[in-house]
Amino acid sequence: METVNILVEALPYIKKFHKKKIMIKYGGHAMIDSQAKSSTARDTVLLKYVGMQPIVAHGGGPEISRSMNKLGKEPQFIEGLRVTDLETMDIVKMVLVGKINTEIVANIGLHGGKGVGISGKDNQLLMASKKGPHRVVDPNGDERMVDLGLVGEIDSVNTEIIDVLTSNDFIPIISPIGVDEIGDTLNLNADTVAGDIASHVGAEKLIILTDVPGILEDPDDPESLVRKVNIDETLELIDQGIVKDGMLPKVLTCMEAVKNGVSSAHIIDGRITHSVLLEIFTKSGIGTMITK
Repeated sequence: METVNILVEALPYIKKFHKKKIMIKYGGHAMIDSQAKSSTARDTVLLKYVGMQPIVAHGGGPEISRSMNKLGKEPQFIEGLRVTDLETMDIVKMVLVGKINTEIVANIGLHGGKGVGISGKDNQLLMASKKGPHRVVDPNGDERMVDLGLVGEIDSVNTEIIDVLTSNDFIPIISPIGVDEIGDTLNLNADTVAGDIASHVGAEKLIILTDVPGILEDPDDPESLVRKVNIDETLELIDQGIVKDGMLPKVLTCMEAVKNGVSSAHIIDGRITHSVLLEIFTKSGIGTMITK
């Protein structure tokens, strides 16, 4: 009976999100631990089989840093942004497109899904331009401008390839690199990629998998989870300093996506088994949901 009750509870959500696009950003534990990788892929395939259209974007920061260290190159960050010279860009492409993307595609296939790996360069999915110099303030209060190298900002999103794939029952797996107007590769923020694509494909949900339960009023207390907020309330949390550091860009991405037509954005804990299913198919969910 318990199994039947679970299915009955899920039915309204299955109906509500039937044929809707669900954008999932793989990150943190869900991309490191082999069991979590397999479980997340299986959950993504399950969404497909109950009639939704999942789209996956992934990052790969820690893996890129590990590969750089192995090759004797020191990773360099300025306020969380990776300084990307030509040599680093080659490593970024190798890790994101060659390793992580193909692993996710293989996991999706293993669980019966039709995964296809693409990057922002395919059919000019993500046209981008180089970020301008970044302003840095040192401990003495002195300002200087730093060139981040081949780090890009998204200018336009051409969703044609995603529409072709989803309408033919494929699950697109997207690496966060873009292309500029002369064909050069640019390193993009994976959260931003997920948010921008979610907006442009008219996704019903944007789900960002992280290594924290969601927005916490007290970072040391998992019980202080903020379960549901609208954009105005989220701005207040930012003003109060509750949303800061690594959570800030994720929350800003979610707010931007919701402003641009995504019905709801979710920040959830990828360390919890079946977190995606719990967020979509249960009344209470498990993370923070941001709505308009």
